[in-house]
Amino acid sequence: MPKRPSRSHIHTLRGVGRMAVDATTGVTDLVHALHTRIARTPAALGGPVVGGAVNGIADLVYGSVKGVTRAVGTGLDGLLKQLAPLIGAVSDDASTPPPSRGSEALLAALNGVLGDYLEQTHNPLAIEMRLRQAGVALTLAPDALSRAFDPPRGRLVILLHGLCMNDLQWDTGGPLEPVHNHGAALARDLGVSPLYLHYNSGRHISTNGQLLAELLEALVAAWPVDVTDITLLCHSMGGLVARSALHYGALAPNRWTPLVRRMVFLGTPHHGAPLERGGHWIETLLRSTGYTAPFARLGRVRSAGITDLRHGNVLDEDWHGHDRFAHAHDTRSPLPLPAGVRCYAIAATTADASEVGPACEPSSATIEKWATLPGDGLVPVASALGHHADSRFALALLPGDCWVAPATGHLELLSSRAVYERLRDWLAA
Repeated sequence: MPKRPSRSHIHTLRGVGRMAVDATTGVTDLVHALHTRIARTPAALGGPVVGGAVNGIADLVYGSVKGVTRAVGTGLDGLLKQLAPLIGAVSDDASTPPPSRGSEALLAALNGVLGDYLEQTHNPLAIEMRLRQAGVALTLAPDALSRAFDPPRGRLVILLHGLCMNDLQWDTGGPLEPVHNHGAALARDLGVSPLYLHYNSGRHISTNGQLLAELLEALVAAWPVDVTDITLLCHSMGGLVARSALHYGALAPNRWTPLVRRMVFLGTPHHGAPLERGGHWIETLLRSTGYTAPFARLGRVRSAGITDLRHGNVLDEDWHGHDRFAHAHDTRSPLPLPAGVRCYAIAATTADASEVGPACEPSSATIEKWATLPGDGLVPVASALGHHADSRFALALLPGDCWVAPATGHLELLSSRAVYERLRDWLAA
């Protein structure tokens, strides 16, 4: 097993420093805009009586604050960049403790909220897409993979995490509970090799999809034995990334796409999540009045990955050339499930088992009933099952390939034994 690479403290400091600089200038911009807005409001409407001279002084003051902030930040970042090779060499020493699960979780959340910004500014905190095992980035070379998997199997399961999460969070269980991991359990029960995707969930879903297509092509080429079967096990946003990857992989075409036999979606918002739409409406309301309009820019902090979840964008054309913060109806291009891939969907609901009803032989009528159940706190049941009133967008999953987990939250899909038994039985068949 290769040594886990530790994230250099100096790189973390550089990343936080850059964010602090940008946050300071951003808040200064916000206050400046608010000041200008109030100053321009006629006195008859309740605004203060001020002249152009006041606005001119304000421009000078706010401009100076931003200028000094940028100068200090640039100097600090440049100094830390020069020191990084020296300090990084020390931090890579075997005695250096690896990042804690808490710091990994914080980094993943930060990338989920600001991931596109971190990437655009080349911030060291941006997560690079990797396949990992126990938190260790895998080297895609036959010898390295043979050492990491003893023995490597021809059947692979690729696990894709959701928004603001990371690959280590497939491990679940409390202090008094045994650790459960869907991938490790499938390796034990079905003899597969599980690999865990670690990615920046704040980037556009289609961008991550194209990167994943390239990564899986490299994996298949480097795998020590012939790959006979690939299953994509996806939680939340991970399901959208997988659908996007299969689309772009098939366009290439790639060697890996014909090897994908099954996809399992756990709480994937195929048709969007209402919380993103709620955040969008809050931003729209803030822009509706003169005094609150400057605060609307705070709503634009959220990442491209988050705004893609408004309707479930999976293709470049779903967002390219559009203002992703503008109020708009669902303008996605329909993307059906890939031909030749057996797809399964598990939704979670806060309703109890009596409301869900028996699910031994679900029918189209059962799916219609399930679609009206409350969601899991983040994703509606209808969205998770691919159900849509417009037949162009409906994913047309077979009733027997759908299931609803009662009294289960969105994150509990990762720890539920009932969920595991359902997906295990599907994959075993």
